Amino acid sequence: TIRETRDADVPLAVRHFYHHAGWSQILDRELPEWKPLGVVGQVIPWNFPLLMLAWKIAPALACGNTVVLKPAPSTRLSAFLFCDILQEAGLPKGVVNIVTGDNDMGTHLVNHDDIDKV
Repeated sequence: TIRETRDADVPLAVRHFYHHAGWSQILDRELPEWKPLGVVGQVIPWNFPLLMLAWKIAPALACGNTVVLKPAPSTRLSAFLFCDILQEAGLPKGVVNIVTGDNDMGTHLVNHDDIDKV
């Protein structure tokens, strides 16, 4: 509903990105041995689409990875709008990628040879 989106989904997603943005600034100092994994494949469910997206994308980006995200078919527009925001913020092309489709697409994504982490 609009109330759930306004009161939970959006504010919690913002806090999650804020939290991980902080981690990205101290990662080299706190975990000097940490290296990015590469391409992270992510599949998210339909409920709280922006928050689920934030839970997946924020830590992956904070650790220097690229993302291929497959949203639920019913929430793909939320993911596309999020990509518009990333583009407006200046994130380079190819850092976050959205693929859409049914469950078969999710299965294909998580089994793809070029995905380093699911």
